[in-house]
Amino acid sequence: MQAPKPTTTFPLPNYDRLCFLKNIITNPNIIVGDFTYYDDFEDVANFEKNVKYHFDFIGDKLIIGKFCQIASGATFIMNGGNHVTEGVSTFPFQIFGEGWSDAMDGKAYPTKGDTVIGNDVWVGHDATIMTGVNIGHGAIIASKAVVTKNVPPYAIVGGNPAKVVKMRFSESEIEKLLEMAWWDWPIEKVTENVKMFSLPPHFDSNQTER
Repeated sequence: MQAPKPTTTFPLPNYDRLCFLKNIITNPNIIVGDFTYYDDFEDVANFEKNVKYHFDFIGDKLIIGKFCQIASGATFIMNGGNHVTEGVSTFPFQIFGEGWSDAMDGKAYPTKGDTVIGNDVWVGHDATIMTGVNIGHGAIIASKAVVTKNVPPYAIVGGNPAKVVKMRFSESEIEKLLEMAWWDWPIEKVTENVKMFSLPPHFDSNQTER
């Protein structure tokens, strides 16, 4: 029994609106793990269009783990959208040059670092992930959620701003799942145990070994 090839752009026959995302990314500052897919109602090319304010000169990265599921309309706001807020005005005078070119001398626009999405994360339709957020492994981001702060592993979050609705599993189960880190198993082992992933967590010595 063989797994799908992670290098396949469109893994579903005769369907070009779901792709293994890694294979269509052109921006070197967007890093995506194997088997993470993006499903778009219109065109998978919309994914990079939905990574907003992602300017090369800033250098921030969007890092997405393996086996993530990203729905149509998911949007990622990057550091290029930040403005200075402690001054009299938030208007970015400097970027327009001419007599305004020295408006930010001695100052810098704020940055919140890279945006990092863990492994096996489900990002729902029209969810928005804000700058510098870290989303833990196994988390679920509800449709239309606006995520403004870090999300714990295996949390379900929803709303604007997004809040934890519930945890998917108990603390001890989450600890064991993170230790197991199945997304780092050889793909042959993932395939051998594929039926396990649709069942509630159940641990034995074989499942916690890599």
